[in-house]
Amino acid sequence: MIKVSILGYGNLGRHLVSALKGIDRVSLTQVLSRNQPPVPPDGINLIGDLSELSPCDLLIAAVSDDALSALSEQLPKDVALVHTSGTVDIDALGGQEKRGVFYPLQTFSKDRAVSFKNIPICLESNHPELSTVLENLGHLLSNQVVWLNSTQRRQLHFGAVLVNNFSNHLYSLAEDYLNQHELPFELLHPLIEETAKKAIAMSPQKAQTGPAKRGDRDTINRHLSEITDEELQEIYKLLTASISRKYKPSK
Repeated sequence: MIKVSILGYGNLGRHLVSALKGIDRVSLTQVLSRNQPPVPPDGINLIGDLSELSPCDLLIAAVSDDALSALSEQLPKDVALVHTSGTVDIDALGGQEKRGVFYPLQTFSKDRAVSFKNIPICLESNHPELSTVLENLGHLLSNQVVWLNSTQRRQLHFGAVLVNNFSNHLYSLAEDYLNQHELPFELLHPLIEETAKKAIAMSPQKAQTGPAKRGDRDTINRHLSEITDEELQEIYKLLTASISRKYKPSK
């Protein structure tokens, strides 16, 4: 039995609590929530201060990146503490003798259910005992557990920003543009789904289509002439140029 406490009850913290509650070999000891919900979840021992922490095998800090160092300084050196950030170095938890990273590579929203079985869990540790705990917990949650150092994790996070944050922002810009022209964004849903499926099945490079790849300047110029928002026009130009350079036929 692995005794785990979660520090933080935001988007990720809530999903971790929900996932860990359903695992027989995990005992969810406590959950720290500075702003406790009016109705605590069933079976969860919510606490409001670090002074109320009980002993456990692992503390998982699901807090903002800029709060990690201060959190580490407030905890005893002998606790096993890991953070869940894709970009923060393991040594941000320099106050702990056993420190590590438990990074689920996924986007989390409070009201959107996810299955941890399909989420890569990226691990890092400075101590063999902690490594064993993290490995066991990772495999209880997910079918894909990988060990990455802090540099590799930052590089992976950059890729995640491109495929998730940036692409979703483009979805948002497309939705705004279509709304302005009284067109339903829902018409793009099948295209979004097929684009993602092709990127996985074929690789993004092989799946690329569109006017920029084929050098269709008439279509590109027509689009540009119809975009009235200067920022959106610049984004269109930048991405078009990037695609054109990537797929420009070699001479």
